[in-house]
Amino acid sequence: MDKAFSDDELLYRAVYPPEHTSMFWKDNGHVSSAAFLDKKGLSVERGNFRPNETVFSDMKKFFTGRIVSFAVKLCRDVEAFIVYKPTRRSIFHTEVHGNKKQAVLSPSQRRYLALNCEVYT
Repeated sequence: MDKAFSDDELLYRAVYPPEHTSMFWKDNGHVSSAAFLDKKGLSVERGNFRPNETVFSDMKKFFTGRIVSFAVKLCRDVEAFIVYKPTRRSIFHTEVHGNKKQAVLSPSQRRYLALNCEVYT
């Protein structure tokens, strides 16, 4: 798989459901910026232009909860750095870092992604 990311490629993240961890969800049902905090780099699955249903099916084999997605362009809008990091579990595993030197996303980067992501049930 190519290490290059197109602006319109989607990245997907599993988020614990509200009944498990309420801090990841707002009262209106939208995800909070806390769901985008990971000190090792935000772990996501790259869509690689697969149908949503295929991505969801693959992710639900390993993750519980709801799935959110956001386009690579949103990461570039906030100057986040995307690192393709396949694992034994998934050739689609990727991380979103705050920048080239810092893995954690800044509060403003997390807030922007949370406000602009798509939430699936």
